Amino acid sequence: MSRRKLINQLKKKNPAFNQSELEKIIDFFSSSISAALKDGKNVEIREFGKFYCKKLKENFNARNPATNELIYKPARIRLRFKPSKNLKKIINQ
Repeated sequence: MSRRKLINQLKKKNPAFNQSELEKIIDFFSSSISAALKDGKNVEIREFGKFYCKKLKENFNARNPATNELIYKPARIRLRFKPSKNLKKIINQ
């Protein structure tokens, strides 16, 4: 779902809000999640899921599959999402 479709659906369900207010709400929501994840915190939204960061170790023995050359992969952080039981149930129906 794109940002535009999300705003249109929110507008249909909440006609009291105008489009610019809904855009500000979505921007604030996404920036709040981004800021929390950047600070290393987990973000849990009940009935939806959990966003968290996972540290991946550095790897000295990684290989380039095309050239079979050894390469170095530095330590990095990967964003993960774990859906809630209710979201899994909705998707699998």
